Amino acid sequence: MNQNTVCIVGLGYVGLPFACLCAKKGFEVRGLDLDSEKVALINNGRSPIKDSYVEENLVAGKIMVTTNAKTALNLTNIVIVCVPTPAIDGKPDLGFVEAACKEIAPFVSKKELIIIESTIYPGTVEEIVLPILENGSGLKAGKDFFLGHCPERIDPGNKEFTIEKIPRVLACLSVEGTEKARKFYASIIDAKINVLKSVKSAEAVKVVENTFRDVNIAFVNELAKSFDKMGIDLAEVIKGASTKPFGYMPFYPGPGVGGHCIAQDPYYLIARAEKAGFEHQFLKLARSINESMPSYVVLLAEEVLLKMNLNPKKSKVTVLGLSYKPNVGDTRKSPALKIISLLKLKGYRTTIFDPWVKETSTVNSLDKALDKADLIVLVTNHTVFLKKLSPIFLKSKGVKAVIDARNVLDKNGIKKQGICYKGIGR
Repeated sequence: MNQNTVCIVGLGYVGLPFACLCAKKGFEVRGLDLDSEKVALINNGRSPIKDSYVEENLVAGKIMVTTNAKTALNLTNIVIVCVPTPAIDGKPDLGFVEAACKEIAPFVSKKELIIIESTIYPGTVEEIVLPILENGSGLKAGKDFFLGHCPERIDPGNKEFTIEKIPRVLACLSVEGTEKARKFYASIIDAKINVLKSVKSAEAVKVVENTFRDVNIAFVNELAKSFDKMGIDLAEVIKGASTKPFGYMPFYPGPGVGGHCIAQDPYYLIARAEKAGFEHQFLKLARSINESMPSYVVLLAEEVLLKMNLNPKKSKVTVLGLSYKPNVGDTRKSPALKIISLLKLKGYRTTIFDPWVKETSTVNSLDKALDKADLIVLVTNHTVFLKKLSPIFLKSKGVKAVIDARNVLDKNGIKKQGICYKGIGR
């Protein structure tokens, strides 16, 4: 058994950066993925995803990727499962985790360390993963092999907190397994490795982290709707509240919650609690509020156009931004997608531009996107937009109205140019 060989199962937005990190730290890295096109790209040193860390660290030959589980797990002593865990219509789907475990189970070796990094609800490792691996391998967890959970932590596009600089949390089903996992993560992560007492606690960490954000974003989104009715500038209120040095943490309203985590992780906590006989009414309400925001943005757009005596169906509406966060090309669960869908459903003439997602944009430049635009809807606050969308520039393009769904543009300057401005809660 090669003590420096690790296999990453699932090479997406979590698994591939992790594989690159392990290779960078000197491990022999194998990869297992069912997508043959993705496998071919990675083996040739080309990234199948838009990720700056991967693009900088993926080197042909450093990661051997295959669709064959037997080949991938041959002579490995560490297996990291990073497959997706989506929530379909609010229902957690652990199908990928179950399938991955069934695939690797026959090839589990004695003393092998298996860590689930996929986002899961508390109890998944012991109730679902453990039986699959034991039945498929004929081995016993804690005795023959080691099993645990280390919730993934990754922030695409973050130059300060790259994958190797983010503290991690882990727990295994046995003391020996926990120590093996701690040593492994300590060898690749340049930050603190926090060991918890139970696997269920470790499983709860990720869903709690992102549910915390979802709830607080829902709070300010509801404030935005309220303050729009009362004529209060929420941005000013948050600015004032942020001067308190204790007991307050600023969150900001927006067009909705996107990304693979915040928009779905609360459903994992909600579902597991229901299984245990508890209903998370508060979390359900937060999800409902955040899910409503794309519709609210479209409502504001309609109100602004009608206020200016412009026919919504004959007006040029330009949507700026497709990705769910600034300066990345990741559109997973982006609120922009729902906003665009709703605009089209209403029959609006919609132009779309995102410099990070050019393949889905309907024009190839910001200039073309803004030319004769009656209304622009800023959904993603890319740096290039913040630099170029000055009040004078908007005026020169003939823009008549702006929906600033991120509250990042010069409100007063835009209004001085005679352009109608509407933010979220301002």
